[in-house]
Amino acid sequence: MAASYVALLTLLVFLPLLLLVAWKHWRRGRAARHVIVVVLGDVGRSPRMQYHALSLAKSGFSVTLLGFCNSKPHDELLQSDRIQIVSLTDLQRLAVGPHILQYGVKVVFQAVHLLWKLMCVEPAAYIFLQNPPGLPAIAVCWFTGCLCGSKLVVDWHNYGYSIMGLVHGPSHPLVLLAKWYEKLCGRLSHLNLCVTNAMQDDLAENWGVKAVTVYDKPASFFKETPLDLQHQLFMKLSCTYPAFRARSESSDLGMERSAFTEQDALSGAVTHLCGRPALLVSSTSWTEDEDFSILLAALEKFEQLIDSGESLPSLVCVITGSADLGVCLHRSSSGLDLPMKVVDMFGCCLPVCAVNFQCLHELVKHGENGLVFKDSEELAAQLQVVLSVCCTPGLAGLQ
Repeated sequence: MAASYVALLTLLVFLPLLLLVAWKHWRRGRAARHVIVVVLGDVGRSPRMQYHALSLAKSGFSVTLLGFCNSKPHDELLQSDRIQIVSLTDLQRLAVGPHILQYGVKVVFQAVHLLWKLMCVEPAAYIFLQNPPGLPAIAVCWFTGCLCGSKLVVDWHNYGYSIMGLVHGPSHPLVLLAKWYEKLCGRLSHLNLCVTNAMQDDLAENWGVKAVTVYDKPASFFKETPLDLQHQLFMKLSCTYPAFRARSESSDLGMERSAFTEQDALSGAVTHLCGRPALLVSSTSWTEDEDFSILLAALEKFEQLIDSGESLPSLVCVITGSADLGVCLHRSSSGLDLPMKVVDMFGCCLPVCAVNFQCLHELVKHGENGLVFKDSEELAAQLQVVLSVCCTPGLAGLQ
């Protein structure tokens, strides 16, 4: 009798395990050509993960992309029949209670919601996760992989705790907890990618994580904008923004003018206006590791140069657009990631001035493919040099 009870108990213990193993193998067989890409953020503002999804789809994988759908992704991604976008619910922080409670409720909700979504989609051979944000995504994706037999791949863009440190300070308990979590859970992944060699070294030395550096490259749709398309854009913007309107009307009624270009109505030929203003662009990810006060101070010095008699063009500054010069003010919170905006500017053949930090040299090489500055004084001097020849076709010295 005792032997029968022991046998029954053994069966009750091991049968669920055997069923779980069988289930995992069944799911793994179905998942061979499927990858889940997870972004616990806005998909439309996560270009690197969009490019990963597109690359995987072009390599024959079916891709499920999980993330917040707050802004529109690239058209190529939306048109792919191999990519399915699954929307995650973006829970806003509670308006009442202590901040730590608000943050805790949000993390718990995201963990449960993400786990539910992962378990509802088709099984995958790999779960491809962007970090940051990795809290609670790394742990949830690892746990899902354990249940479903998926391998976890973490793409390290930066360290989440370092971004939190810009808001709360490096010694805040939440920041210290986030660092402990990130370092612990980061080791659970099967494969790791990162954005710089500096981050690769830091992950290996301080985190015990072996990663492969994959530099960002501009997508094929980033390219130099033809002058006729620039003119169309300027004319469209001139309907809303006075800075893009022509300073004076042409004496030739057959010419259409913006502040920067003019088009012959008969031939359709577009040319730059003589004495046009320069157009400076600086895109932003609206994070704490960008300091626009540097640009503002440099523009004040640039205006002082004009007032003192320097022969420099007037200047129109925009956050994004088709420009003569790009300015990047990104300072990495960890000192180990690179600004994607510069990669896109290079793809559009746009000369770049970038603020210096630890590993910027892996992307911008001073005097070769761009200029690097450390403060507003240096940026003002670079603006003076570059914009004094802004009407010279090509700005060949920087491109």
